[in-house]
Amino acid sequence: MSNHSTAEGAPPSVAASRRGSGGNSRVRAFFHTFSRQWLAMAAACFILLLFIIALFGPMMMPYDPQAPDYDALMEGPSRAHWAGTDEYGRDILSRLIEGTRLTLAVSLSAVLIAAVLGTVLGLLSGYYGGWLDRLIMRGSDVLFSFPDLLLAIGIVAILGPGLINVVIAVAVFGTPSFARIIRSVTLSAKETLFVEAARSMGAGNGRIIWRHIFPETVSSIIVNISMRIGGAILAAASLSFLGMGAKTSEPDWGAMLSMGRDYLSIAPHIVYFPGLTIFLAVLAFNLVGDGLRDALDPKIKP
Repeated sequence: MSNHSTAEGAPPSVAASRRGSGGNSRVRAFFHTFSRQWLAMAAACFILLLFIIALFGPMMMPYDPQAPDYDALMEGPSRAHWAGTDEYGRDILSRLIEGTRLTLAVSLSAVLIAAVLGTVLGLLSGYYGGWLDRLIMRGSDVLFSFPDLLLAIGIVAILGPGLINVVIAVAVFGTPSFARIIRSVTLSAKETLFVEAARSMGAGNGRIIWRHIFPETVSSIIVNISMRIGGAILAAASLSFLGMGAKTSEPDWGAMLSMGRDYLSIAPHIVYFPGLTIFLAVLAFNLVGDGLRDALDPKIKP
């Protein structure tokens, strides 16, 4: 009675265990490389804290972020109000906590939309080439010719102010970046031997793209998402600061900066704490993006 074997000459169970151990070794290598970068690890801990605040913010807020206290107008940091109060006596720390959920929701939604659109366009452009490649790349060049924030301002000016339109604007200027990167990876992956083998066995274009080429782009997508979130937070805060995003009554970080600038000389803490929060959040996502790139890119030696 003969034993069934895989193409590698090993029984199926042995081959599966080898594939599993190979995957586990890659995961271990990733965590080993990433954990050696202390700046990226510290930034990742800060991002984890932001997500915890976004999820459990209502239980952490010492005060109602919308409740005014006219007996405590523009008070500085104290034991009662750790970050002080704003021009209406509202607790700034509570508003920052509530704004974390709003800011992360807007930035993550915009970047994920850009990642999906850019990945699809990049895969199609790199795999099929020809007129489709030229059309997608020339469209990307047109969008790249505008500064990101200027393009976002133009889109929101056309669509109207509001957080939904901010998400659309940030997603639009983020899509070409994903399309370019994924196209580059696709051009390299479609010339590899395993893609040629799949094509020779009669696999269709759709199967080759999604089963064989797309997995090769996942690491690039993850790195670019982490890098783009910081820019999305900054763009969303800038639009809210200009009055084109969140309403001034909403606890958005950019809107808090916009409201506090009129009192900068007499109550600078109204601006300092939202500005510091935006700075730390953007810096943390950029540091994590650098760490992920170093850990996932095989061309970079740890």
